[in-house]
Amino acid sequence: MTKLILLDKIESKRKELLSIAAEQGLTSLAAIEVSQELDQLLNEYNRLYLSKKLSPTT
Repeated sequence: MTKLILLDKIESKRKELLSIAAEQGLTSLAAIEVSQELDQLLNEYNRLYLSKKLSPTT
């Protein structure tokens, strides 16, 4: 998955979470599920694109 596609998926999932949270609340089952999906996408982004930049150099 390319960086731009992953960022697009993250943004889309973030918007979905905001919409669900506004309608059902942050503690609703739907919001929790979407939040976990967003977490997975963010973790994937961090693993693929940030972990190398943030790791200390020796």
